[in-house]
Amino acid sequence: MTNLARASFKAIRKRDGRLVSFDLGKITEAIFAAAKAVGGTKKELAKLLAEKVYFQLQSTYQPGQIFSVEDVQDVVEKVLIEEGHAATAKAYILYRAERNRARTAQLGIMDAIESSLQETDRENANVGNCFSAKLLKIAEIASKAYYLSRVLDQEVGDMHERGDIHIHDLAHYSTTLNCLQVPLGKLLAKGFNNGHGFIRSPKRPGSAGALAAIILQSSQNDMFGGQSYAFFDRDMAPYFEGVEEKECFQAMEAFIYNLNSMHSRAGAQVPFSSLNLGTDTTPAGRMVTKQVLLAFEKGLGRGENPIFPNIIFKLKHGVNFDPGDPNYDLFQLAMRVAARRLNPTFSFMDSSFNAPYGDQVGYMGCRTRVMGNLCGPEVTDGRGNLHFTTINLPRLALKTLRAGEGIESFEAQLRKVMAKVIAQLLHRTDLQGRQKVKDLPFVMGQELYLDSEKLSEEDPIAPVLRQGTISVGFIGLAETLVALVGKHHGESAEAQELGTSIVSLMREICDEAAELYGLNITLIATPAEGLSGRFTKLDQKEFGVVPGVTDREYYTNSFHVPVHYTISAYEKIRIEGPYHKFTNAGHISYVEFSAPPLNNLNAVETLLRHMSECDFGYAGINFPVDFCEGCGYTGLVQDECPSCGATQIRRVRRITGYLSTEERFNSGKAAELHDRIGHISCER
Repeated sequence: MTNLARASFKAIRKRDGRLVSFDLGKITEAIFAAAKAVGGTKKELAKLLAEKVYFQLQSTYQPGQIFSVEDVQDVVEKVLIEEGHAATAKAYILYRAERNRARTAQLGIMDAIESSLQETDRENANVGNCFSAKLLKIAEIASKAYYLSRVLDQEVGDMHERGDIHIHDLAHYSTTLNCLQVPLGKLLAKGFNNGHGFIRSPKRPGSAGALAAIILQSSQNDMFGGQSYAFFDRDMAPYFEGVEEKECFQAMEAFIYNLNSMHSRAGAQVPFSSLNLGTDTTPAGRMVTKQVLLAFEKGLGRGENPIFPNIIFKLKHGVNFDPGDPNYDLFQLAMRVAARRLNPTFSFMDSSFNAPYGDQVGYMGCRTRVMGNLCGPEVTDGRGNLHFTTINLPRLALKTLRAGEGIESFEAQLRKVMAKVIAQLLHRTDLQGRQKVKDLPFVMGQELYLDSEKLSEEDPIAPVLRQGTISVGFIGLAETLVALVGKHHGESAEAQELGTSIVSLMREICDEAAELYGLNITLIATPAEGLSGRFTKLDQKEFGVVPGVTDREYYTNSFHVPVHYTISAYEKIRIEGPYHKFTNAGHISYVEFSAPPLNNLNAVETLLRHMSECDFGYAGINFPVDFCEGCGYTGLVQDECPSCGATQIRRVRRITGYLSTEERFNSGKAAELHDRIGHISCER
């Protein structure tokens, strides 16, 4: 020890640049910890090895030199191996790698928080940039890091971070659920308590509309996804019997105002809300549908386009889809409003996969569909998606391309990744199920979720979660096909055949897993918002710029034909139709107009009928909606308002099923928006 006392160096440089005193004891403790991990028990041996580390450092020391922490750790590994302690060396290397990973994650957290303090990201275009939004984002950053480092299997966490998969809403991994079709009729009839006292059943139309908005807000405060009413017309009808249309309109106008102004999730966003309607043929139900459509058509106080609610008009032969049907006039009104305001979108109750349920299928504006049920009644009310994870299909194709292999290799990789994703979905479901009723006081405590009335406040919610769905998603089928066969499904019949084969295989694997585990494991056409750009950036870094695959800032949404590809509306509908039946957890397709089709409603109806013939489940029409903040002019606006010359223009567009304003789009979706071209103009 006399030699140690004559050390020529006394300081070590930490990773953050600080100088600290050299401490032989820390090296001893690190070696002893690694030795204990493989069964070692001799502290003295660890001390001797630490001294050997010191002497090796001393032998290379140059006057004025300052060793770094990494220098010391490198020598520790070298000494352990040279002295025949291979197992201890391996344990030390693993410990060092884990420490580095944790340290890197911590630095990443700090960088992300610093960025969010400047401006929140655009992962969700419904989240603003206010104080509460920043706090929410900072909490999510820390929460994601926790789940990646402490909860997820390391392999799955690595798959998420490098972009093989994307675990949606990772920050809420175990604490709550995604979305819900709220049983509005049940709540209005019995009343509810949202935290500060009991709210009784409404007596007047205005009260019913106000409570319907409050229910959506309260429900969303318990969850991380969207909230929907599957039968808005039917459930509101009892409170509008014998009411004049003017009073009904006022109630529906106030309802829409509330959904565009009242905030949820600590004030960070307005409720992500959806309404399904159009099939109630009673006088009161018809009036509710008519007046909510008229109120949406009128717009907000200065005529602005409402962002919420998403309105989904259910189309069904014999009810509203054909001349002579009792609600055919409401279908005509729905098309008129959609041609001006982008909403409603349209769901098809007579498609091959929806028809068995009559008019009972409800969608959400983001495209989620919940219907089939292995664990209970096949109903929509009181059920929702628990969570979903998306597979990066283009990355699998690029790996296949790089290896010089064929479709069989791609499918083998896909099966392996799906097995990993399904295992992760089951893990997340298990953790969610450990939450208690009191942890979701409104959704579970007020009996919104199917069968939750059977639970008490301290009970775990696992028994009722079986009623929900867990889903595998996918993105970039078009780019995948380009990588595999050189063309996407809009360009080639061969590519279309392969595309349906790939998505059919994914559905088959989901169905097999559902039977095996007795859970509703489903396939969703992912509503990729922030994800579309994230995957592409990661793949550009890994594979470079591959023409037709990674040469844009985004991947094409789910099974869609690329937005920049010139194709007729009819052909696009024909190509995308077959994919709807495979994606039982949700789907949507669009037709793009270059301008609002207010004077071309016949074309809108013709396209909707073609969608029905092509077995669509859910669809919308897109076009630009511009609003002048100066004078209220509505129409297509370039740089300045043609009426008053103002340049403050509010540009509303559809993003991934719901509406938002252009400035809230993230870079990937902004690039996609820029690339969109009209379909109706190149119709056959």
